[in-house]
Amino acid sequence: MNADSFLQQRLLCITVLDKPDDAAPLAEALLAGGLRVMEIPFRTAAAAESIRRVRQRVPELTIGAGTLLSADNVKQAVDAGAQFGVAPGLNETVLNVAHERGLPFFPGVMTPTEVDRALSLGWKHLKFFPAEPAGGAPMLKALTAPFAHTDVKFVPTGGINAASLANYLAIPQVAAVGGSWMAERKLVAEKQWAKITALTAEALKIIASSAAKG
Repeated sequence: MNADSFLQQRLLCITVLDKPDDAAPLAEALLAGGLRVMEIPFRTAAAAESIRRVRQRVPELTIGAGTLLSADNVKQAVDAGAQFGVAPGLNETVLNVAHERGLPFFPGVMTPTEVDRALSLGWKHLKFFPAEPAGGAPMLKALTAPFAHTDVKFVPTGGINAASLANYLAIPQVAAVGGSWMAERKLVAEKQWAKITALTAEALKIIASSAAKG
């Protein structure tokens, strides 16, 4: 699967799930809001089974696995059906396994040195993390300048919300923006599917508006 194909909507919903039973209803709520891609981080024991259920029950949605910190994490994610992987850092062992498994992958970077290293290893889609604490859109804009000619693309994640979304979308090298504000853990735990659908639709409207201005 080509990363550009599932990042076309320029939005990636990231949700930590505590119960696999919430996975399919959440995926359906995102789809109802118009979004066709999500990431489930490997931060809970429910992650692998949650990914498996989304693949089985909501196949029209592209599902990825986040917080892949080890080779075993990558293998578990692929076996569960993950269609892409994400990590907060640049772990070459993890990247090698992802490459062997043919898994599109977004390693995490925050500095020019890390971007340079990722590019030298052949990875062109990079997660800029943690986006807001690291300086937000102004920092990412400055970071992209020396690398713009390399075709590198960024997926900024960390502390972003609806209010700051457009700032990142204005950067040409941003392929998509990752965020959890559409489906925060509390909203999922309370099964507020209609609220999640509404927040997702709102985010996609912001993206459409940004595209029209651009």
